Amino acid sequence: MAVISVIVKHQGKRHEVELDPTSTGEIFKYQLYSLTGVEPNRQKILVKGGQLKDETDLSTLGAKPGQTFMMMGTPTTGDGTGILERPKEKMKFVEDMTEAEAAKAEGATPAGLQNLGNTCYLNSTLQTLRSVPELQTELLKYSSPATSGTLSSSSVGLGGLGSSMDDLVASLRDLYKQMSETQEGFPPYTFLTTLRLAFPQFAQRSKTGQGFAQQDAEEAWTQIVAQLRQKLTLKELSISSDSAAQRNEEISFIDRYLAGRFESTLTCDEPAAIEAGEESVQSEDVFLKLDCHINKDINHLRDGLMAGLEEKIDKRSPILDHDTVYTKKSRIARLPKYLTVHFVRFFWKREAQKKAKIMRKVTFPPELDVVEFCTDTLRKQLIPVRDKVREIRKDEEDVARARKRQKQAHKQAEDSNTDVKVHGPNEEKKETQKTEGDVEMADTIYKTDAEYDVERATSILSAKKELYALINPDLARDTGANKSGMYELRGLVTHQGASADSGHYTSYVKKQGALDPKTGERKEEDGKWWWFNDDKVSEVDPDKIETLSGGGK
Repeated sequence: MAVISVIVKHQGKRHEVELDPTSTGEIFKYQLYSLTGVEPNRQKILVKGGQLKDETDLSTLGAKPGQTFMMMGTPTTGDGTGILERPKEKMKFVEDMTEAEAAKAEGATPAGLQNLGNTCYLNSTLQTLRSVPELQTELLKYSSPATSGTLSSSSVGLGGLGSSMDDLVASLRDLYKQMSETQEGFPPYTFLTTLRLAFPQFAQRSKTGQGFAQQDAEEAWTQIVAQLRQKLTLKELSISSDSAAQRNEEISFIDRYLAGRFESTLTCDEPAAIEAGEESVQSEDVFLKLDCHINKDINHLRDGLMAGLEEKIDKRSPILDHDTVYTKKSRIARLPKYLTVHFVRFFWKREAQKKAKIMRKVTFPPELDVVEFCTDTLRKQLIPVRDKVREIRKDEEDVARARKRQKQAHKQAEDSNTDVKVHGPNEEKKETQKTEGDVEMADTIYKTDAEYDVERATSILSAKKELYALINPDLARDTGANKSGMYELRGLVTHQGASADSGHYTSYVKKQGALDPKTGERKEEDGKWWWFNDDKVSEVDPDKIETLSGGGK
């Protein structure tokens, strides 16, 4: 039988195709694949009675020259080319990878930490601190001057026994490196020993004499961060304000990325002191965390933080010449890129002479706006950027909703044959004979994922330019500062149990998108979290985080 020339309409375009009645639907689909780039398994070709199947004998269609068929479907590549290329890199299967390679592969589970006897407080702290990417980078560059000739931890075996036993930062570097090379629970022997040598409080024995005592995760965090602040430094080029000369300066990593600054006012509460001329005292203080104070009136993180910015102090008044009460009010003058918040749940109960825990529920948001806690000067710098970020997010949400609606409409159009006709040559000729005043209805053209991605990339680039233009120049030069006053929750340590001296610590860290080895950029996140329960690591939904507002399970 002779081939028949037919028309196939796809996404507003008309393709002239030679249909061979002696072949099958599968062969016809491959012809269209070469023209449109839509893979055969993604094509829906509408014929009388439904969709064209691979095994359909084309002679049964009774196709006529010039007959029009409708095809739906989009290529998986999104660009319509359908070009197949040989992989540039040899594929490597998981079973052929080393343990270190498997740990770095996409979808790998991060390493847990073995409990070495009431060390859940330390394991949870280390996992949360590890979520700061800049810290990982700088630790790899760190070299302890006192142990320049020490063997690397990986060269001597389990636990990093070759790392410096008197340098907590070097020990932390070695531990994180070894954790990055495995998916198993790792025993932090060396780091624990180094911590106990540096801070003997963590070597206290339990009251029963059986093993070591449970410790406070916040105290472990504070001591580790203090050591990092002292020893881990960054080298930066500095230009003097009165000259163009450049010079290298060192700044603490913690001061750059995790430390903020308060501007405080100390005022005497007694009116007599004010009337006698005692003036308020202005001061500046560095802070490494914000305290969320908890009492019977605190229900939300915002309220606890506001309460923590005001405190009462007993001190001697030089004017009144006796001890009296002063009020210290603080406002934030510098926000770090990473903000640590401490829920103050543990306190010393005088009547019982022991440590107690506040079990009150205090809710916290997935995103925290701290602009209201800042000084007037910083607030004016942050608000334009914060408002622009919110505007951009709203625009992105609108685009995402429109994209979702289009996909639904496209799917409904593909699944429905009721409004689609298969035209014969005579029918098409009739349709083309339009009377005066008729308007030709164009075919609905749906955007491909690739087109949406290009538009999104262009929009993001434009939004970034607008944002950068809004950032205050002084704030822009502070590379480790927050520029918007908004923080996304990325990690937390939680204590389970009602007793301050027992219970169990675990931590949660939000999953990052997979890292593209070619571009160095991360893919979109899936919103899920890693739950670190000592050496057990599992994936949990974001709803789980909302249940942690009551001080543990």
